Amino acid sequence: MVINRQEFYENGIYYTIRSAAGKDAKELSELRVQIDGETENLDRERGEAFIDPSGFEHIIQEDSGNRRSLFLVAVAEGRIVGFSRCEGNDLKRFSHKVEFGVCVSNDYWGYGIGKNLLKESISWADSNGVKKITLNVLETNDKAIKLYSKLGFEIEGLLKKDKLLSDGKYYDTVMMGRFLE
Repeated sequence: MVINRQEFYENGIYYTIRSAAGKDAKELSELRVQIDGETENLDRERGEAFIDPSGFEHIIQEDSGNRRSLFLVAVAEGRIVGFSRCEGNDLKRFSHKVEFGVCVSNDYWGYGIGKNLLKESISWADSNGVKKITLNVLETNDKAIKLYSKLGFEIEGLLKKDKLLSDGKYYDTVMMGRFLE
């Protein structure tokens, strides 16, 4: 689905959040590789599960035409600095929910970009009949867990020793959900 563009000013920078467009595909492909190499909070290491520009074009086209999916980008200083996606499911038993994922370049952490991508996604979900948003977060990502909790998400479970990080240790994945009554 496509939403209207929103403008934000936080901590001294202006940025917009808008629906992804086909023209964003190359930049998204490059940004995803960059962000994957900046943090261990995500599932992938740099270059893993690579999506090329044509792959992003396909995802954007599919999401734009699907009322159960939403692909957003955050644009600051003339470039995409983060993105989020709510992915719905066509199976009837799961048609009430979407899975949320987000990533922001660490040069732009602290500007509310992830928070506002999530808030825009929640607003879209609430106004389009989506009853549940789910997400997964690394147990050590306290800042994200606090934000998700503040925005109505609850911890629903743990996947124990789910991720092996560069320090050679295993970490839990926290499963969270927000249900709209």
